[in-house]
Amino acid sequence: MSNGKRWVRPFGTAVSGEFEVSIDDALDGWTHTSLRVATLEPAGQVTVATGDDEVLVVPLRGGAEVTAVDHAGERHEARLAGRESVFAGPTDVAYVPRGSHLTVRNPGTDPVRIALCGAKATKRQVPPPFRHVAVAEVPVELRGAGTASREVRNFGVPQVLDADSIIACEVVTPAGNWSSYPPHKHDEERDGVETELEEIYYFEVRTEPGGPAGSADPVGYQRVYGTDARPIDILAEVRSGDVVLVPHGWHGPAMAPPGYDLYYLNVMAGPGTTRAWLICDDPAHGWVRESWAQQDVDPRLPIGGLR
Repeated sequence: MSNGKRWVRPFGTAVSGEFEVSIDDALDGWTHTSLRVATLEPAGQVTVATGDDEVLVVPLRGGAEVTAVDHAGERHEARLAGRESVFAGPTDVAYVPRGSHLTVRNPGTDPVRIALCGAKATKRQVPPPFRHVAVAEVPVELRGAGTASREVRNFGVPQVLDADSIIACEVVTPAGNWSSYPPHKHDEERDGVETELEEIYYFEVRTEPGGPAGSADPVGYQRVYGTDARPIDILAEVRSGDVVLVPHGWHGPAMAPPGYDLYYLNVMAGPGTTRAWLICDDPAHGWVRESWAQQDVDPRLPIGGLR
Protein backbone atom coordinates (compact mmCIF):
# COMPACT_ATOMS: atom_id res chain seq x y z
CA MET A 1 0.00 0.00 0.00
CA SER A 2 3.17 2.19 -0.08
CA ASN A 3 2.32 5.67 1.23
CA GLY A 4 -1.37 4.90 1.66
CA LYS A 5 -1.43 3.96 5.34
CA ARG A 6 -0.99 7.55 6.52
CA TRP A 7 -4.32 8.46 4.89
CA VAL A 8 -6.39 5.63 6.43
CA ARG A 9 -7.75 6.04 9.96
CA PRO A 10 -9.54 2.90 11.23
CA PHE A 11 -12.11 3.50 13.95
CA GLY A 12 -10.43 4.06 17.31
CA THR A 13 -7.19 5.47 15.87
CA ALA A 14 -8.26 9.12 15.51
CA VAL A 15 -9.73 9.85 18.94
CA SER A 16 -9.56 13.28 20.61
CA GLY A 17 -11.32 14.08 23.88
CA GLU A 18 -15.04 13.37 23.57
CA PHE A 19 -14.72 12.78 19.83
CA GLU A 20 -14.27 9.16 18.76
CA VAL A 21 -13.30 10.39 15.29
CA SER A 22 -11.26 13.57 14.97
CA ILE A 23 -9.59 14.70 11.74
CA ASP A 24 -8.21 18.22 11.33
CA ASP A 25 -5.18 20.21 10.21
CA ALA A 26 -3.09 18.80 13.05
CA LEU A 27 -2.55 15.87 10.67
CA ASP A 28 0.57 16.43 8.60
CA GLY A 29 -0.36 17.26 5.03
CA TRP A 30 -4.02 18.01 5.81
CA THR A 31 -5.17 21.61 5.45
CA HIS A 32 -8.72 22.50 4.46
CA THR A 33 -11.27 20.10 5.99
CA SER A 34 -12.14 18.51 9.31
CA LEU A 35 -14.46 15.87 10.73
CA ARG A 36 -15.43 15.16 14.32
CA VAL A 37 -17.85 12.41 15.35
CA ALA A 38 -19.26 11.98 18.85
CA THR A 39 -21.81 9.76 20.56
CA LEU A 40 -23.91 11.75 23.03
CA GLU A 41 -25.62 9.97 25.89
CA PRO A 42 -29.03 11.33 27.06
CA ALA A 43 -28.59 14.98 28.12
CA GLY A 44 -24.97 14.82 26.94
CA GLN A 45 -23.45 17.59 24.84
CA VAL A 46 -20.34 18.77 23.05
CA THR A 47 -19.24 22.39 22.81
CA VAL A 48 -16.69 23.76 20.33
CA ALA A 49 -15.44 27.13 19.18
CA THR A 50 -15.49 26.98 15.39
CA GLY A 51 -12.64 29.48 14.98
CA ASP A 52 -11.76 29.85 11.30
CA ASP A 53 -13.91 26.84 10.37
CA GLU A 54 -17.50 26.73 9.20
CA VAL A 55 -19.32 23.61 10.42
CA LEU A 56 -22.17 21.40 9.27
CA VAL A 57 -23.88 19.46 12.06
CA VAL A 58 -25.07 16.13 10.61
CA PRO A 59 -27.05 13.66 12.76
CA LEU A 60 -25.92 10.11 12.01
CA ARG A 61 -28.23 8.42 14.53
CA GLY A 62 -30.99 10.21 16.42
CA GLY A 63 -31.67 13.94 16.64
CA ALA A 64 -30.04 16.86 18.43
CA GLU A 65 -30.46 20.40 19.67
CA VAL A 66 -28.02 22.88 18.13
CA THR A 67 -27.21 26.24 19.70
CA ALA A 68 -24.74 28.67 18.13
CA VAL A 69 -23.66 32.17 19.07
CA ASP A 70 -22.16 33.69 15.93
CA HIS A 71 -19.34 36.20 15.38
CA ALA A 72 -21.75 39.10 15.88
CA GLY A 73 -23.05 37.73 19.19
CA GLU A 74 -26.39 36.63 17.74
CA ARG A 75 -27.84 33.40 19.17
CA HIS A 76 -29.32 30.74 16.87
CA GLU A 77 -31.11 27.52 17.73
CA ALA A 78 -32.27 24.52 15.73
CA ARG A 79 -33.88 21.22 16.70
CA LEU A 80 -32.58 18.56 14.29
CA ALA A 81 -35.08 15.73 13.88
CA GLY A 82 -32.34 13.42 12.60
CA ARG A 83 -33.06 9.77 11.78
CA GLU A 84 -32.85 6.25 13.11
CA SER A 85 -29.61 5.54 11.21
CA VAL A 86 -27.74 6.70 8.11
CA PHE A 87 -29.55 3.96 6.19
CA ALA A 88 -33.01 5.22 7.18
CA GLY A 89 -33.02 8.15 4.74
CA PRO A 90 -31.76 11.73 4.55
CA THR A 91 -31.61 14.08 7.53
CA ASP A 92 -31.90 17.75 8.30
CA VAL A 93 -28.62 19.52 9.10
CA ALA A 94 -27.44 22.79 10.63
CA TYR A 95 -24.88 25.16 9.09
CA VAL A 96 -22.79 27.13 11.59
CA PRO A 97 -20.54 29.95 10.29
CA ARG A 98 -16.95 30.58 11.31
CA GLY A 99 -16.33 32.51 14.50
CA SER A 100 -19.19 30.81 16.36
CA HIS A 101 -19.53 29.13 19.73
CA LEU A 102 -21.38 25.86 19.02
CA THR A 103 -23.15 23.45 21.37
CA VAL A 104 -24.82 20.21 20.27
CA ARG A 105 -27.00 18.47 22.87
CA ASN A 106 -28.88 15.19 23.01
CA PRO A 107 -32.42 16.00 24.22
CA GLY A 108 -33.71 12.43 24.08
CA THR A 109 -33.52 9.21 26.05
CA ASP A 110 -31.35 7.18 23.65
CA PRO A 111 -27.73 7.75 22.57
CA VAL A 112 -27.24 10.09 19.60
CA ARG A 113 -24.38 10.04 17.11
CA ILE A 114 -23.47 13.31 15.40
CA ALA A 115 -20.87 14.44 12.88
CA LEU A 116 -19.35 17.92 12.76
CA CYS A 117 -18.10 18.50 9.22
CA GLY A 118 -15.74 21.47 8.94
CA ALA A 119 -13.83 23.54 6.41
CA LYS A 120 -11.52 26.54 6.56
CA ALA A 121 -13.74 29.49 5.65
CA THR A 122 -11.38 31.83 3.81
CA LYS A 123 -13.22 32.93 0.68
CA ARG A 124 -15.73 35.50 1.96
CA GLN A 125 -15.17 38.57 4.09
CA VAL A 126 -18.56 38.26 5.79
CA PRO A 127 -19.56 34.74 6.92
CA PRO A 128 -22.81 33.30 5.55
CA PRO A 129 -25.66 33.13 8.08
CA PHE A 130 -26.59 30.22 10.35
CA ARG A 131 -29.11 27.93 8.69
CA HIS A 132 -31.25 24.93 9.54
CA VAL A 133 -31.61 22.90 6.32
CA ALA A 134 -34.86 20.93 6.63
CA VAL A 135 -34.93 17.35 5.36
CA ALA A 136 -37.52 18.39 2.74
CA GLU A 137 -34.90 20.76 1.29
CA VAL A 138 -32.30 18.01 0.77
CA PRO A 139 -32.22 16.79 -2.86
CA VAL A 140 -31.79 13.03 -3.21
CA GLU A 141 -30.10 12.03 -6.45
CA LEU A 142 -30.02 8.49 -7.87
CA ARG A 143 -26.68 8.43 -9.66
CA GLY A 144 -25.35 5.85 -12.09
CA ALA A 145 -27.17 2.68 -13.15
CA GLY A 146 -26.97 -1.09 -12.88
CA THR A 147 -24.25 -2.19 -10.48
CA ALA A 148 -22.94 1.40 -10.40
CA SER A 149 -26.22 2.70 -8.90
CA ARG A 150 -26.04 4.73 -5.69
CA GLU A 151 -28.03 7.31 -3.75
CA VAL A 152 -26.59 10.78 -3.12
CA ARG A 153 -28.06 13.14 -0.50
CA ASN A 154 -26.93 16.65 -1.42
CA PHE A 155 -27.47 18.69 1.77
CA GLY A 156 -24.20 20.63 1.58
CA VAL A 157 -23.55 21.32 -2.10
CA PRO A 158 -23.42 24.85 -3.59
CA GLN A 159 -26.86 24.58 -5.19
CA VAL A 160 -28.47 23.84 -1.80
CA LEU A 161 -26.38 25.51 0.90
CA ASP A 162 -24.93 29.01 1.01
CA ALA A 163 -21.47 28.52 2.53
CA ASP A 164 -17.94 29.83 2.24
CA SER A 165 -15.92 26.76 1.26
CA ILE A 166 -17.42 23.49 2.51
CA ILE A 167 -19.01 20.98 0.15
CA ALA A 168 -20.61 17.95 1.81
CA CYS A 169 -22.96 15.13 0.90
CA GLU A 170 -23.61 11.51 1.81
CA VAL A 171 -23.79 8.46 -0.43
CA VAL A 172 -25.47 5.10 0.10
CA THR A 173 -24.44 2.18 -2.10
CA PRO A 174 -26.52 -1.03 -2.05
CA ALA A 175 -24.84 -4.38 -1.44
CA GLY A 176 -22.93 -5.59 -4.49
CA ASN A 177 -22.66 -2.17 -6.13
CA TRP A 178 -19.75 0.15 -6.94
CA SER A 179 -19.72 3.84 -6.05
CA SER A 180 -17.37 6.82 -6.59
CA TYR A 181 -17.14 5.37 -10.07
CA PRO A 182 -15.67 5.81 -12.61
CA PRO A 183 -12.52 6.90 -10.75
CA HIS A 184 -12.19 10.67 -10.77
CA LYS A 185 -10.08 13.41 -9.25
CA HIS A 186 -10.31 17.04 -8.17
CA ASP A 187 -6.79 18.08 -7.22
CA GLU A 188 -5.98 20.88 -9.68
CA GLU A 189 -7.41 24.35 -10.29
CA ARG A 190 -8.45 24.44 -13.96
CA ASP A 191 -11.01 27.11 -14.70
CA GLY A 192 -14.38 25.57 -15.51
CA VAL A 193 -12.91 22.05 -15.67
CA GLU A 194 -11.60 20.97 -12.27
CA THR A 195 -11.36 22.37 -8.74
CA GLU A 196 -8.73 21.55 -6.12
CA LEU A 197 -10.48 19.87 -3.19
CA GLU A 198 -9.16 17.58 -0.49
CA GLU A 199 -11.78 15.07 0.64
CA ILE A 200 -12.75 13.06 3.70
CA TYR A 201 -14.62 9.75 3.43
CA TYR A 202 -16.31 8.62 6.65
CA PHE A 203 -17.85 5.13 6.39
CA GLU A 204 -20.63 3.12 7.95
CA VAL A 205 -21.52 -0.41 6.81
CA ARG A 206 -24.43 -2.72 7.59
CA THR A 207 -25.61 -6.20 6.70
CA GLU A 208 -28.27 -5.84 4.02
CA PRO A 209 -31.90 -6.42 5.09
CA GLY A 210 -32.63 -10.13 5.34
CA GLY A 211 -29.07 -11.04 6.29
CA PRO A 212 -27.99 -12.59 9.60
CA ALA A 213 -28.35 -10.36 12.65
CA GLY A 214 -25.28 -9.95 14.81
CA SER A 215 -23.06 -12.67 13.35
CA ALA A 216 -21.89 -10.96 10.14
CA ASP A 217 -18.87 -8.66 9.72
CA PRO A 218 -20.04 -5.79 7.47
CA VAL A 219 -17.17 -4.52 5.35
CA GLY A 220 -16.50 -2.35 2.29
CA TYR A 221 -13.50 -1.21 0.26
CA GLN A 222 -12.08 2.11 -0.94
CA ARG A 223 -9.51 2.70 -3.69
CA VAL A 224 -7.33 5.80 -4.22
CA TYR A 225 -4.39 5.98 -6.65
CA GLY A 226 -2.17 8.67 -8.10
CA THR A 227 0.32 9.39 -10.85
CA ASP A 228 4.08 9.07 -11.12
CA ALA A 229 4.36 12.77 -10.34
CA ARG A 230 1.97 12.63 -7.36
CA PRO A 231 1.88 9.04 -6.10
CA ILE A 232 -0.67 7.71 -3.65
CA ASP A 233 -1.77 4.09 -3.29
CA ILE A 234 -4.70 3.07 -1.08
CA LEU A 235 -6.78 -0.07 -1.12
CA ALA A 236 -8.52 0.01 2.24
CA GLU A 237 -10.89 -2.43 3.90
CA VAL A 238 -13.39 -0.20 5.72
CA ARG A 239 -15.91 -0.75 8.51
CA SER A 240 -18.23 1.53 10.45
CA GLY A 241 -16.38 4.53 11.85
CA ASP A 242 -13.37 4.23 9.53
CA VAL A 243 -12.04 7.24 7.62
CA VAL A 244 -10.11 7.45 4.35
CA LEU A 245 -8.53 10.77 3.40
CA VAL A 246 -7.99 11.84 -0.21
CA PRO A 247 -5.38 14.61 -0.43
CA HIS A 248 -5.08 14.15 -4.20
CA GLY A 249 -5.32 11.51 -6.91
CA TRP A 250 -7.95 9.38 -8.60
CA HIS A 251 -10.44 7.93 -6.13
CA GLY A 252 -12.91 5.15 -6.73
CA PRO A 253 -14.39 2.74 -6.66
CA ALA A 254 -15.94 2.56 -3.22
CA MET A 255 -17.14 -1.03 -3.17
CA ALA A 256 -20.08 -2.56 -1.30
CA PRO A 257 -19.53 -6.35 -1.34
CA PRO A 258 -22.53 -8.62 -1.76
CA GLY A 259 -24.39 -8.80 1.55
CA TYR A 260 -23.33 -5.36 2.86
CA ASP A 261 -24.74 -1.89 2.24
CA LEU A 262 -22.16 0.92 2.29
CA TYR A 263 -22.60 4.51 3.48
CA TYR A 264 -20.09 7.32 3.33
CA LEU A 265 -20.12 10.96 4.32
CA ASN A 266 -17.99 13.22 2.10
CA VAL A 267 -16.46 16.51 3.28
CA MET A 268 -14.57 18.63 0.72
CA ALA A 269 -12.89 22.04 0.53
CA GLY A 270 -9.85 23.61 -1.12
CA PRO A 271 -7.83 26.75 -1.66
CA GLY A 272 -9.51 28.00 -4.83
CA THR A 273 -11.57 31.17 -5.00
CA THR A 274 -14.62 29.32 -6.37
CA ARG A 275 -16.72 26.93 -4.30
CA ALA A 276 -17.53 24.21 -6.82
CA TRP A 277 -17.25 20.44 -7.25
CA LEU A 278 -15.68 20.03 -10.68
CA ILE A 279 -14.15 16.62 -11.40
CA CYS A 280 -12.08 14.90 -14.06
CA ASP A 281 -12.62 11.21 -14.84
CA ASP A 282 -9.68 8.86 -15.24
CA PRO A 283 -9.49 8.66 -19.06
CA ALA A 284 -8.99 4.90 -18.88
CA HIS A 285 -12.40 4.41 -17.26
CA GLY A 286 -14.54 7.43 -18.09
CA TRP A 287 -16.29 5.56 -20.92
CA VAL A 288 -18.26 3.62 -18.28
CA ARG A 289 -20.61 6.59 -17.83
CA GLU A 290 -21.89 6.11 -21.38
CA SER A 291 -22.98 2.55 -20.60
CA TRP A 292 -25.45 3.75 -17.96
CA ALA A 293 -27.87 4.97 -20.62
CA GLN A 294 -28.59 1.32 -21.47
CA GLN A 295 -29.17 0.23 -17.88
CA ASP A 296 -31.84 0.77 -15.23
CA VAL A 297 -31.19 2.26 -11.81
CA ASP A 298 -31.00 -0.37 -9.07
CA PRO A 299 -34.62 -0.86 -7.86
CA ARG A 300 -33.44 -1.04 -4.23
CA LEU A 301 -32.87 2.72 -4.35
CA PRO A 302 -33.57 4.97 -2.63
CA ILE A 303 -32.60 3.13 0.53
CA GLY A 304 -34.76 4.42 3.36
CA GLY A 305 -37.12 6.14 0.96
CA LEU A 306 -37.49 9.77 -0.08
CA ARG A 307 -38.78 12.24 2.53
